[in-house]
Amino acid sequence: MTTEQPPTAEYRIEDLAHLTGATVRTIRAYQDRGLLPRPERRGRANVYGDAHLVRLRQIADLLDRGYTLASIKELLEAWDAGRDLGGVLGLVAEIDGPWTDEKPTRITRTDLDAAFGGTPDERAVTEAVDLGVLERLPGQEDEFLVPSPQELAVAAELHSAGVPLLAISGHLRELRGQVEHIASRFLDFTTEHVFRTFLHHPPTEAETAEATALVRRLRPLAQQTVDAELARAMRSLATRYIRHHLAEALAPPGQPESGTRPTERSGSAPGAAVRWPEPPVAGARDDGGRPTSGTGVGPRPLPEAAAPEPVAAPRPATGTEAVLLPAASVQAVRDLVGPQRTAAFIAAAAQREVHARTMDALTAAAREPRPAEGDATGP
Repeated sequence: MTTEQPPTAEYRIEDLAHLTGATVRTIRAYQDRGLLPRPERRGRANVYGDAHLVRLRQIADLLDRGYTLASIKELLEAWDAGRDLGGVLGLVAEIDGPWTDEKPTRITRTDLDAAFGGTPDERAVTEAVDLGVLERLPGQEDEFLVPSPQELAVAAELHSAGVPLLAISGHLRELRGQVEHIASRFLDFTTEHVFRTFLHHPPTEAETAEATALVRRLRPLAQQTVDAELARAMRSLATRYIRHHLAEALAPPGQPESGTRPTERSGSAPGAAVRWPEPPVAGARDDGGRPTSGTGVGPRPLPEAAAPEPVAAPRPATGTEAVLLPAASVQAVRDLVGPQRTAAFIAAAAQREVHARTMDALTAAAREPRPAEGDATGP
């Protein structure tokens, strides 16, 4: 007794297009790229079967998941070679999956403006969209998708603390480049020491499952490492900052803080901080009310009585003060006089400029016509 096999379904290319939603042109393009097997030729007609229908539906599903045609071809070739496509897709899905527990949210334009001071700023919104902090929603002008609510909240806090919006976006661009470098190094590191054995041959079903489990285990390690190292660096640097500012605040008046050699700021800051004792100025008095005499470079300042009214008396020197100067200018001075004399040279140049402007002001005031006797008016 023989069991009769059910007849195999047969389709024309137009039937496949109708059943899968693909166009005839697309189906032929898939054939040319090797994604779809060639049909059976019967006389002048091309006949397709259930295998073609299943394959077209697989391609559509993978396209919906975001895979490119090139990667789809590789996955389908793995399937045709007898490997478990489900395992391969599981590995790819694990890698492509979210690397954070954050859930995207939406925010209206009104709420966005309110979170950043209440004043609309089109340029800042454009910057946020370019950076991916906000995503425009098709057909919705007044609402945005927020991929990382935490990142947007940080920006709002920085802005409320006084940081300009464009400074925040510039900082994020710089930070993103540094973080992408860290991510790249982590991937190189794990590839060399963990995943290299899976890359030199098509993985078996067991190897695919093992690699998927490893990705799942290692997924949180990158963020945990960066969090720990950032906390360590912030703790160390914050301690130095506090010590520096406390030492500067508690330094006795008139005595420069120790270790005031010019130092270039690290990172991409465009200047260097230089500290020097504030220069004596005309009209300044000491704690006893006596006019101070000039010290250091430059002429001695005139007594207060000789200073005309147009010259205001700045505050007296109280120690040192940090000033940002272009790094190129500081380096030029350092090359000219040496590292040990850089601060003194810049201080001398500043004092000379201050005295020159004071003398100009005194001269200009002396040239002004004075009212003749009897011309003065009063109550």
